[in-house]
Amino acid sequence: MGILEGKKLLITGVLTESSIAFTVAKLAQEQGADIVLSSYGRMFAITQKISERLPKPAPVIELDATSDEDLASLTERVKAHLPHLDGIVHAIAFAPQTALGGNFLETEWADVSTAVQVSAFSLKAITIAAKDIMQPGSSVVGLTFDATVSWPVYDWMGVAKAAFESTARYLARYLGKDDIRVNLISAGPLRTTAAKGIPGFDKMEDLWVERSPLKWELADTEPAARGIIALLSDWFPKTTGEIVHVDGGLHSTGA
Repeated sequence: MGILEGKKLLITGVLTESSIAFTVAKLAQEQGADIVLSSYGRMFAITQKISERLPKPAPVIELDATSDEDLASLTERVKAHLPHLDGIVHAIAFAPQTALGGNFLETEWADVSTAVQVSAFSLKAITIAAKDIMQPGSSVVGLTFDATVSWPVYDWMGVAKAAFESTARYLARYLGKDDIRVNLISAGPLRTTAAKGIPGFDKMEDLWVERSPLKWELADTEPAARGIIALLSDWFPKTTGEIVHVDGGLHSTGA
């Protein structure tokens, strides 16, 4: 038996095989979970196609995390495929190009608010939208990039990730009474589709390759995905509000 045997999971953020979320979906199935993926808009058909490359093709439901209509119908859409949920993987983030790449001082609020809504508030929005079908002992796991410091070119996405990390702590505080855990994985830089959209992201890639205590592989999403799988399992029954670093240890080093 796998460590997720019988678990029912909603996994967001699967876009290509290089996505961390795709590796999570693959490992989750291998560990015994039944999964539903979410996508929206022009990416929906891409996610459907990519889902066929999993060990078992997974259903894909429409979910725009900024749409009140989609959030209101989320439980209905999930229940068309799964009777309940034991876990959610939050692996979505977005910031307009004007909010990245060294434009921090010039970015307008409209673009900042988009980054914060999609990349931070959506954790609360999706979790609460699905709460009625989440079982006691459920686990919500999200992906962050260390927001305790500033990074070159990350700009307002870094601010959004700081809000994301705080959102996770507050969700953990308020959902603990329902026996729902909320934790994050802080991964090092990986060459995902999202990362390729950040101008100058190669600067952070170079930093990790040169300095992380453990050898960091920029194309290897499995270490981060394994961390998510572990937090989705019952092996961390009393861990919530936590950020687990899967970054080769770079967070622990000085300048």
